[in-house]
Amino acid sequence: MLQGMNMRTLIQHSKGKTSRQAHRDLPDSSSNGTLLKDDELTRHGFDGREAVLYRSNDPTVFRTEGRFKSTSAVLTDIKTDDLTDARGAAQRLYYNADATIWLSRRSEPMPFYRRNVDGDECWFVHRGAGTVETEFGPISYEQGDYVVLPKAVTHRWVVDPGETTLFGIETVGELRAPTYVGLGRHAPFDPDVVRVPEPVPVTSDQHEYEIGVKYDGEYSSIYAASHPCDVEGWKGDYFPFAFNIRDWNVIMSDSLHLPPSMHCFLVAEGINIINLLPRPFESVQGVERIPWFHRNADYDEIALIHGGKSLGRPLKAGLVSHDPQGIHHGFPDRARIKSRREWEQHPRIEWEIIMVEASRPLKLDPVLQG
Repeated sequence: MLQGMNMRTLIQHSKGKTSRQAHRDLPDSSSNGTLLKDDELTRHGFDGREAVLYRSNDPTVFRTEGRFKSTSAVLTDIKTDDLTDARGAAQRLYYNADATIWLSRRSEPMPFYRRNVDGDECWFVHRGAGTVETEFGPISYEQGDYVVLPKAVTHRWVVDPGETTLFGIETVGELRAPTYVGLGRHAPFDPDVVRVPEPVPVTSDQHEYEIGVKYDGEYSSIYAASHPCDVEGWKGDYFPFAFNIRDWNVIMSDSLHLPPSMHCFLVAEGINIINLLPRPFESVQGVERIPWFHRNADYDEIALIHGGKSLGRPLKAGLVSHDPQGIHHGFPDRARIKSRREWEQHPRIEWEIIMVEASRPLKLDPVLQG
């Protein structure tokens, strides 16, 4: 049954002062009378070799010079062309050879159709509602939706009154759901909750229809003599779809805080898209409920706070952060202290965070620099 599966080694070393099980019952520091800090260094996200280091001080307290640093921005502070111009484009935020991360703040329907021949697109709806017209049929969207548009699918965003704020991941490789080994077909989500479009008959009532095409990083337009969405039926396993995060079933343990890789929604070459969503806190005494300090040796990490609370305090919705691979990052140590002190007061964590892991280092668009 296990033939062909990657097997992990059961051999590891424990040196010096450690806890009996990782991320539980941390030992006291010899130098300052507090608990040692739980610091994890991992390869391949959390799928490779790893080491837990028990430190006497907070490893995220440092200063940096040069490009190697954590950065953050608030989406509402970034002005996009499509906010004030219906023909405007989304704003690039981060990019590498595998993916580009975009921000769209469209306030008017697209006056043209669009086709991306460079890659797949996954748009997370941070705010707003409306419809994406596609040649497969219309897809309505609302806050908390992912809208996935495979490569070369013709579409048009028709926003409802007000702003639609979209956090977009464009991938060169094909987006697909990962294999959830041992979880069956209906975890962490039931495929029935994926919303797939039904074709709707349309009338070609214009002389021609503009389709903006992205090809090899350049933009062109073609002008179709008939409506781009005049499809009356389709079959196959290649299609756009929508999925709302409220339909995600969080996989969890009562005695161990599980790493982000357990909550992966979609993957492409060099890219993982992850949901961190509300769930009960771990209840076994001594468990570290707040994620440990971390150095992800092989992935840059982007985190968008969609909303929610942690330990009763609201998280800053719309804050997007970038932590390059190999840098220490994590919740401040005061959050860990608070979680231990107020154990009975907080039975749940109510965070709503969208994460992107990138195996190649990400570059920041100038709009984020400085």
